[in-house]
Amino acid sequence: MSNAALADEMVNRVTWKIPNALALVGSRSGEERNAMTASWITQLSMEPVLIGVGVENAAVTHRLISDGGSFTVNLWDAQNTRPFVKFSKPAAYEAVSDAEGSVTGTLNGWSMYEAATGAPVFVDAAAWLDCEVRHSVDLGTHTLFIGEIVAADINNDEVRLASMSDTRMKYGGVKRH
Repeated sequence: MSNAALADEMVNRVTWKIPNALALVGSRSGEERNAMTASWITQLSMEPVLIGVGVENAAVTHRLISDGGSFTVNLWDAQNTRPFVKFSKPAAYEAVSDAEGSVTGTLNGWSMYEAATGAPVFVDAAAWLDCEVRHSVDLGTHTLFIGEIVAADINNDEVRLASMSDTRMKYGGVKRH
């Protein structure tokens, strides 16, 4: 079968079968913060440890990562996929100061704090990575942001992390018009 005969429907069906982690990618530039649901996430190198995230060029997160130079990857318990629906559109940030004067806050009602880079980390994430952008590659509809891990932590080591197959969400394949 030649590429010309390959139907969009088949491309979608096959690419949707690729196992993908599901996470919230946090971003910040200046005082603007955002998080978005993402499934195009992978480790790309061991020395240095590099993480790649694919972000749609028109997304708010793309602009914030480009301008801010960093991103976080917030991994979630597979039993708690509710945040992924909440972050399919740009997030609303609300600052909160604690008793020590540290600024924390919420994005779409989910508690977060600033990672070393300033990008948001979610309190309820099972694990998270904080990455400084080292490279970006424009690949057409999306940009691959390649970040070096500068901080990370595990909040709950006992859970299975969420993947796209834990939801009814579909992402990938051919561009929808």
